[in-house]
Amino acid sequence: MPITCCIFDAYGTLFDVAAAARDLSATGRFPALSENWPALAEHWRIKQLSYSWLRAVSGDHADFWQVTGEALDWSLEATGLDGDAEMRAALMALYHELASFPEVPEMLATLKGRGQRLGILSNGSPAMLEGAVGSAGIGDLLEAVLSVESVGVFKPARAVYDLVGQAYGVPKQEVLFVSSNGWDAAAGAAYGFTTAWVNRKGEPLDRLPGRPHHILSDLATLPDLEVF
Repeated sequence: MPITCCIFDAYGTLFDVAAAARDLSATGRFPALSENWPALAEHWRIKQLSYSWLRAVSGDHADFWQVTGEALDWSLEATGLDGDAEMRAALMALYHELASFPEVPEMLATLKGRGQRLGILSNGSPAMLEGAVGSAGIGDLLEAVLSVESVGVFKPARAVYDLVGQAYGVPKQEVLFVSSNGWDAAAGAAYGFTTAWVNRKGEPLDRLPGRPHHILSDLATLPDLEVF
């Protein structure tokens, strides 16, 4: 069965999650951030994901904006940058304007030009996703932007992956799901999607029930996959 829909995770896949800390550091407004922004960005992402998983397991859901703020607070304290309310506010504001990775617009345009139906499936809240999509200027290339808020649980809950079939009206076999998170690509494969893992950091495969069908170093070569 041919692939007709290409669905992307958002954060770390289409949008550079390190951009908020990196870009704020580059402004020079907060000198303490200049040396510590890489550690802050790494802590922030890890805690953001960890908190989403813990909330999914415990059934204590909160939207991704709250989770992102709580993860930032932990990370600021861990890197000795807590106590500056202005810097915290600036970092959170920039999360609404995350840059896409450089290859993203051309890659999406290529796939859309070939008749693929494109979309996002993300833990992000609708407002967060709207801001990032608008800032990246890719809204006209996407058919749908799907948020876990409609089911009230984070990935990798199967109810989240169900959203794709509900929105697009296609069987799992027609979906290519693309994520930079190895666990997400594995969960999507176990669910029944064909999956591509964008392994930007050259990490080992996660030892999980599913395994991604394709592994890429970035998104530039995605349109070259033989699944299309």
